[in-house]
Amino acid sequence: MSIGIDVILAALLGVLVGVVASMAFMLSERERRTTAPTSPTDLSDDEMSLVAVLPETTIVLDSENAVVRADPEALYFGLVRAHSLVNDELLALVDRLRTTGETSPTDLVIRRGKADDAGLFYLTVTLAPLTGRRVLVVIHDRTAAIRLEQTRRDFVQNISHELKTPVGAIGLLAETVEECADDPVLVARFAEQMKRESGRLATLVQDIIDLSRLQEPDAIRNPKVVKLDNVVAEAVDRVSVAANSRAIELRTGGETGVLVRGKRGLLVTAVRNLLDNAIRYSDDHTTVALGVSSRNGMAYIAVVDRGDGIPAEAQQRVFERFYRTDAGRSRETGGSGLGLSIVKHVAADHGGEVTLWSEPGRGATFTLVIPLAHVEPEENAQ
Repeated sequence: MSIGIDVILAALLGVLVGVVASMAFMLSERERRTTAPTSPTDLSDDEMSLVAVLPETTIVLDSENAVVRADPEALYFGLVRAHSLVNDELLALVDRLRTTGETSPTDLVIRRGKADDAGLFYLTVTLAPLTGRRVLVVIHDRTAAIRLEQTRRDFVQNISHELKTPVGAIGLLAETVEECADDPVLVARFAEQMKRESGRLATLVQDIIDLSRLQEPDAIRNPKVVKLDNVVAEAVDRVSVAANSRAIELRTGGETGVLVRGKRGLLVTAVRNLLDNAIRYSDDHTTVALGVSSRNGMAYIAVVDRGDGIPAEAQQRVFERFYRTDAGRSRETGGSGLGLSIVKHVAADHGGEVTLWSEPGRGATFTLVIPLAHVEPEENAQ
C-alpha cells in the first residue's frame, strides 16, 4: 500500500513540476530575449518559494551547470561535489533539457560508493528550466520502498523458523522443570538452560529490531557528518560487560578525527556487531583489537580477534542471514546468525563494504570500509 502512495505522490509531483516547467520555460525565453541575464546566484522570490515548498531533494544549476543550491541529500547521493554536478547521467539529462526542453521524469540507479558491494540508490529525477537559463533538479528517492519489497519475502520466511527454535526450547524446559520440581539439582540445571535460551531469544529480537531499522523509510535519509571516534567509543562501551565477563581485553587505536557521512546509530550498531562477533569467537583471557585508518578517500575500521579462524569454504557465506560457521558454539554463546548480515547492510547503505581476512588457527579480521565525508563549512560532526 505504501508503494502505491509513493507512486501517486511521484505522479502528482511530476504533473506539478511539468506545469511549473512549462510556465518557467516560456518566461525564461521571453526574459532572455528582452533583458540581460540576471545574476546566476540570485533566485527570484517565486523560484525560492517553489524550491522551499518542494518536499523532495532539490538542486539548482546556473547557466554553466554550476551548483547554485543543493540539499544535503544531493551530497549523500553522490550527485554534487564542490559546487559541481558530478553524475554523468544527470548531466546528460540537463543537456537534453537545454536542447529540447524535455522535462519527463527519469529513473536513475546510482551506486552508493566505489566498493563492489556498495548498495544502490533508486531515484526518479525531474528537471525544470528556471529564469536566466537556470535548471531545477527535483529528486524523488524510491530506495526505501524498493529495498523493503526486495527483503520482506525472504526475511519473513527465515525469521519465522529462527524464532520457533528458542521459543520451543523454553517451553520444553519449562515442562521438564515442572516434572522435576522435587529435584533441586535438575531444576537448577534446566533453569540455567532456560536462561541461556531466553538470552538467545533476546539477542535475536534485538538483531531483528536492528534489521528493521535498516528497512525504515528514513533509515538513511538526512545523513550527518559522523566522527568515528564517537562511534568506536560507544560501540566498545556496549560490549564491555560481555568482554569483562570473559577477561577479554579490548584495545583500540589508529587514526583519530576521521569523519564519514551517514547515520551514527547504524554505524555504532555495525561496529558493535563486529566487536560482539569477535568476543563470541575468542577464547577467555585473550585480546580483541580495533583500529581506525583512512586512505584513498575511504575510512577503515578493522576488528581483529585471536579465535580459531574461519575455514576458506565458509568465508563467502558468513554474511548471509542466519549462517553460522559453528552452530554449536553459536547456541552456546547466544549468537543469532544475524550480526554480520547487519554489518553488511549498514556498510552497503553507507556506500561501503565489509571485508574478511582469516586463516584457521590465526583468528579473523573484519574491516568495515566507509567513504570519507566531504564536509561543508557549516556542518557539525556528531
